[in-house]
Amino acid sequence: MRSCFFSLKLQHSSLSLLPSHFSTSMFSFNHRFSSHFISNSFSSSSSSSPQPQVIQTPSRVGFLGLGIMGSPMALNLIQSGIDVTVWNRTKTKCEPLINLGAKYKSSPEEVAASCDVTFAMLADPQSALDVAVGNHGAVNGMAPGKGYVDVSTVDGETSKLISGNIKSTGALFLEAPVSGSKKPAEDGQLIFLTAGDRDLYESVSPFLDIMGKSKFYLGDVGNGAAMKLIVNMIMGSMMASFSEGLVLSEKVGLDPNVLVQVVSQGAINAPMYSMKGSPMIQSLYPTAFPLKHQQKDLRLALGLAESVSQPTPIAAAANELYKVAKAHGLGDQDFSAVIESLKSRFQHSDDQ
Repeated sequence: MRSCFFSLKLQHSSLSLLPSHFSTSMFSFNHRFSSHFISNSFSSSSSSSPQPQVIQTPSRVGFLGLGIMGSPMALNLIQSGIDVTVWNRTKTKCEPLINLGAKYKSSPEEVAASCDVTFAMLADPQSALDVAVGNHGAVNGMAPGKGYVDVSTVDGETSKLISGNIKSTGALFLEAPVSGSKKPAEDGQLIFLTAGDRDLYESVSPFLDIMGKSKFYLGDVGNGAAMKLIVNMIMGSMMASFSEGLVLSEKVGLDPNVLVQVVSQGAINAPMYSMKGSPMIQSLYPTAFPLKHQQKDLRLALGLAESVSQPTPIAAAANELYKVAKAHGLGDQDFSAVIESLKSRFQHSDDQ
């Protein structure tokens, strides 16, 4: 069977082998996009001793799931000239991308069957499973020579289950959850935490470089999922603690805006503090990362910790705050809305 991958060599003369929708400028060695050619590091995309190698790159890309993250990720691929086929449960979310040149298929199975590699960005483990292995799922369109890249945030067991089903068809599997929210997705500044088939990692590196600023290869399936959950556990705990500081500063008569300035100039500065601090003080929570997803990730991280008997009391306490906020109808707002769970009106209602 003819391979559905085409070969790219590091030598500049081989650029003539590229299909018409790739421009040679995309492969300039002064551009971040070129880093995939010389990546040999086990832990990240940078390498102190780059070695030329032949890498096979898919020419037809599928994208399943066009929500807050998936839509801008797919858009960046389309705007880079990639041949992209999309699917979403709600077709209306596909239409802006179709208008920009994307193709459309009516099921994950049809997308996978028509593409060399298929990316999936779903909201939770159950959705990721349904799209991958459910009725008309992507697995039914997979075959040897194809690849499936799940960029959803799921637990390791779910990722391994999807991997097993995909690989049973002879296809390759890579988990590649992302660190970053809506704005980094729009700007192509995501961080990919990948694990699984190394050959597929090398094959899709050009696309990861379009959608992200860096990538890490972490070995066996499950390691990428674990790393993502730990990262989001830290982030959720940081936001909960920041929320406590903002509320407390106001309660003792300080200006919380000044607190944001102080924090932003010290060793504990984090970009999300300066970016979200002012809107939080105004009780504004434009959604970049839904609170319900942050709470889901904390729950999964706590389950991961429990599986290895590792205490995580700070994350457990933070999780309770997100649960309170979600119970008060804030699940679809940004995760910074967790601050509302610390305000007196919520505390009083919970005590009644």
